[in-house]
Amino acid sequence: MKHSFQITLQIFILLIIQISGFAQKARNFDLMKDNIESMLPPLETLIDSAISNNPYVKYRDLQISVNKNKLQADRSEWTRNMGVQIDSRYGTFDNFSTNTSEGQNPSLLATRNNQLNYGAGAYIKFPIYDIVNRKNQINLSKSEVQQAVNMAEVQRNELRQLVIRQYNDLILRQKLLRSKSKYIETVRINMDMADKEFQNGVIPVGEYSRISEIVSRAEVDFETAKSDYNTAYMILEELVGYKFNLNNTVNIINESH
Repeated sequence: MKHSFQITLQIFILLIIQISGFAQKARNFDLMKDNIESMLPPLETLIDSAISNNPYVKYRDLQISVNKNKLQADRSEWTRNMGVQIDSRYGTFDNFSTNTSEGQNPSLLATRNNQLNYGAGAYIKFPIYDIVNRKNQINLSKSEVQQAVNMAEVQRNELRQLVIRQYNDLILRQKLLRSKSKYIETVRINMDMADKEFQNGVIPVGEYSRISEIVSRAEVDFETAKSDYNTAYMILEELVGYKFNLNNTVNIINESH
């Protein structure tokens, strides 16, 4: 009953998400200005959604049902040793009878006719093995049910931890992307100044090359940070089972360099 209530609650949460617009229309989101936490549903909602959509959790829940049915079957196993047997036969039967009267010799009477014979009765068997092993079999089935319940809970706990880690990783990736964005803005400004100074003969070629190399590394680091963010974003979507539909935009100055 508790497990069924949890599933119903999770479905209700998903409906609320759909109605509230989290998964309906795309929303603009500036990675450099907006915080990703404010654009996503609460963490607990993400966890509940992930649990309700995860195929491994569904498998564990089905295993609980299988083991409970097996336990019920083991508990009623003793009834196979009890039953009612009905037997019927139809055919031609030869019937013999004797008639003995006092003072007379016995007379033998034989008849032949078609008739239906039937009989009914109940039976109870007591197999020694079933009696001795019944308690062990039931205890084994109970243990299998509890094992399945524990495995399902372990699966849920692992999924909770995975969603929490991925959620916080996404937040971290946005912060790193912002840091890389600010840095690339700074080095591009320096590159503009170095261009002018190099053209005016203020700085030598070696210094100009060093600044140019710094800009190149900053651009590579920025693109890597952006890719890491997008990867973390998509993995979290896969975990929770629906799309956030955020138009992720990155606005940095002099991006045409």
